[in-house]
Formats: sequence, structure tokens, C-alpha cells
Amino acid sequence: MATLHMPRPSPRMSSVASMVRDAFWVIALGVIGCYAFFVALGAFSPGDVIGVSIFVGLLLVLWLLHAWAQRRHRDERDPRLTAARERRGF
Repeated sequence: MATLHMPRPSPRMSSVASMVRDAFWVIALGVIGCYAFFVALGAFSPGDVIGVSIFVGLLLVLWLLHAWAQRRHRDERDPRLTAARERRGF
């Protein structure tokens, strides 16, 4: 039976640093979502809280750049998924 080899984390970044980085992006997405929710709800106008609007806009641009970079550097298909699909027969 073949063994499954999981990719190792980047040697230049510890697991704690990787977890902190991932937590930052999740929190950033949560802040963006909360802002959009409250604006859509009508709780405040983006013009009334211009500082928060600029901050969330900057966070949105950073998150989009991060997502684009992750997508660009990722392989199209995970070979483990392809092997699993072939092993199942479909």
C-alpha cells in the first residue's frame, strides 16, 4: 500500500508564524465581512466613518492581493486528489 506524503510547511517559517499569518487573513476577511454587513444593514454610512472605510478598503485590497498570490502560486490540481479519484475508479 502506498503511503501518503503530506507537504511540509515552508522551512523558513515556523508553524506558529504560519498560524499567526493565517489567523490574520481570516480575521481580516471577518472585518471586511462585518463592515459590508453593517453598511448593507444601514447601521452607518461609509461617508460617516471615513477612517474605518479607508482602513477596510486597504484591508480589502491587501486580502485580494493575498488571494491572487495564493492562487497564482498554487498547483492547478493536487496530485493526491487525482490519485484518490483514480483509485476510486471515477
